[in-house]
Amino acid sequence: MPEPTADAMGRFLTLTDVAEVLSLTAAEVLALVRSGELPAIRLGSIGQWRVEHAVLESFIADKYDESRRLALWHEAEYADVAEIFPDQRRSTST
Repeated sequence: MPEPTADAMGRFLTLTDVAEVLSLTAAEVLALVRSGELPAIRLGSIGQWRVEHAVLESFIADKYDESRRLALWHEAEYADVAEIFPDQRRSTST
């Protein structure tokens, strides 16, 4: 069965939808939201959590980047910090 596309799911996802995409339980997704690791908003009178689809995609991309950096760190005895954290490079030329 094909996975639903972003257009089919809408802009905002329930925690159950997010759990399905990430292959987690709804409780695990709620823990990510409560810790602030996964940004979400509360909507409606009972304050149901919603995660914007673009935020979820960014969260997934960040996890891939985090995994890549961790693999590089473990791969080298003396990791090249500039390679692990490319955004932190500073220009030394004047």
